[in-house]
Amino acid sequence: MRLRLVPQDTNWDFMRWRHYTFGASIIAMIASVIIWLAVGLNFGIDFLGGTTIRTESTQSVDIGVYRDALTPLGLGDIAITELFDPTFAPDQNVAQIRIQVQDGAESVTPETIADVKSALLGVDPAITFPSVESVGPKVSGELVTTALLAVGASLIAILFYIWLRFEWQFSVGAVAALFHDVILTIGIFSLLQIRFDLATIAALLTIIGYSINDTVVIFDRLRENLIKFKKTPLIDVMNKSVNETLSRTLMTSGTTLIALIALLVLGGDVIRGFVFAIFWGVIVGTYSSVYVAKNVVLMLGVDRDPKKPSDAGTQFANIDA
Repeated sequence: MRLRLVPQDTNWDFMRWRHYTFGASIIAMIASVIIWLAVGLNFGIDFLGGTTIRTESTQSVDIGVYRDALTPLGLGDIAITELFDPTFAPDQNVAQIRIQVQDGAESVTPETIADVKSALLGVDPAITFPSVESVGPKVSGELVTTALLAVGASLIAILFYIWLRFEWQFSVGAVAALFHDVILTIGIFSLLQIRFDLATIAALLTIIGYSINDTVVIFDRLRENLIKFKKTPLIDVMNKSVNETLSRTLMTSGTTLIALIALLVLGGDVIRGFVFAIFWGVIVGTYSSVYVAKNVVLMLGVDRDPKKPSDAGTQFANIDA
């Protein structure tokens, strides 16, 4: 007996609430952009330039004491954050100190880093410095530009791929869904002030790939059903296509989420932003495949002229619903 997450022959009306879901998606995207512009992103050292020093100690972290020790160094605004993680030992107290590049300097000098370490050792002799990461402002600027180009190029490439593989309506719907996923991910990162760095950009590209994979699977079934059921209304064919691929979608998304939850809980703070981005992306990507991509295709309509050849499912060309 095969295990099924959903019944074999489902007939759920996914498009029943299409107006509400599409409206909610637009509102969520607008809210994400407003939060992004008003609050901004918590950029990591990759994009800001400067130095991040990670500290560990058996004594509890006192941010006020740390800040008082570093103030006489005249380094300007220093961000100090205590890190919490369930994988840390009871006596493992971890903090992250971020020092932005000083005016007129390419990077924080080794002498400055040595002064920071000396000042912190003065207030906590048990403190250690497991990692120090430095990025210059020129390099960070190039990373921002490259990251934007990578995301933009991936969206354009997908636009042309779907256009060639299906029709232009499918292409617009797929890219609209991907744009929706990226904007909502940026919005949640801005709202929660999760660190946004190169790992997050990698997560965004992963989200784009995952979401388009799910969308293409449903689109492919939709195209086959459009040939099989030429007289059936488009909205009904869409519902049938989503129902036929539902088991695959839930199995793929579910198993992925199980692995991501394990990484989110046990993976540590270093990869938490990356894992959270993919976790969020799997959820919104699955949603957008149905309620954004399909809505756009439904609004644009599909040319169902039987005289036009199709590269898939031609064996069903003479079968009507």
